[in-house]
Amino acid sequence: MRRAILKDVSRLVVKLGTGILTDSRKQPDLAQMEQLVGQVVERRRAGQEIVLVSSGAVGAGMGVLGFAKRPTNLDELQACAAVGQSRLMATYERLFAKSGLDVAQVLLTHDDLEHHDRHLNARNTLVTLLRRGVVPIINENDAVSVTELRFGDNDRLSALVACLLPADLLVILTSVDGVIAGHGTPQARLVPTVERIDETIEKLAGGTDSPTAVGGMVTKIEAARIATRAGIPTVIASGRKPGVLARVAAGEEEGTVFVPRANKLKGRKRWIAFFHHPKGTLIVDDGAKSALRENNKSLLPVGIKRCEGDFAGGDVVRICDQDGVEFARGIVAFRAEAIRQRRLPPTELIHRDNLVIL
Repeated sequence: MRRAILKDVSRLVVKLGTGILTDSRKQPDLAQMEQLVGQVVERRRAGQEIVLVSSGAVGAGMGVLGFAKRPTNLDELQACAAVGQSRLMATYERLFAKSGLDVAQVLLTHDDLEHHDRHLNARNTLVTLLRRGVVPIINENDAVSVTELRFGDNDRLSALVACLLPADLLVILTSVDGVIAGHGTPQARLVPTVERIDETIEKLAGGTDSPTAVGGMVTKIEAARIATRAGIPTVIASGRKPGVLARVAAGEEEGTVFVPRANKLKGRKRWIAFFHHPKGTLIVDDGAKSALRENNKSLLPVGIKRCEGDFAGGDVVRICDQDGVEFARGIVAFRAEAIRQRRLPPTELIHRDNLVIL
């Protein structure tokens, strides 16, 4: 199965976590970065396009500014990011230059990917860089961003970048071998393949104890959920192993592979599903849920049980069943107050072209 999934990969997004980029002093681990860059160079020479999503800026800045633990104050986080990002990029530029490759820094915020025109501009920029043989190195714009620093992580960003391009494969390199069952016990074992992300898989995830990082396996599995829903296979593997990218690309048993959904989402549907902070929620009855999921129908006002939030027509909203489980997202045609007051014309509340089943 793994070889079949990974047989035609020509464009991949590789996420590098803070834990594999910095040493015990919170400084960039030059030897480790050099071996990772060498693997990327090898993939480029094999004809594959690679986009890097690199953490490590805050971690690198912490060492310079004297922080032993990741600071919690926003201004201190931003200061670490500002100092660390320039050091990180300087190191990447020097290492890639040894192999004759150019790099480009791309700093993104969630707003850049949510706004449709900026979303398309970001995609066009990345595609042009790849076409010109440049390796884009992406990070969140942590020095000015608020929401991403408090709640975000580069695992999610890497999944969104994979969806943006789109990529043929997302590889998340971390400090562990993949998803581990029985972690911390004598029975610990690697889970080689995940065909469906369910409660069993979610329970295997944990946070992180790293003083420089955020996220942990929880955010990596969430990133895999996004990418695989878009039809992009995902592999979580150890970035401490030399040659790991080559083995993943060859379809060898390395790390945990997440099997993509068969029905790939097109560009606009990916944008609706993953690139928004929903402005509200529509709770629908069982009949509406069945019509949307099973019959590819539009959402009609008659199926609405409850409306939550304050949104306008044209906003993206969550669509949940009566148990509160989100199963779809869509662009709503009317404002929340009109829906609550049932002052609607007899037309679609969300047209099926503007609706995505998750």
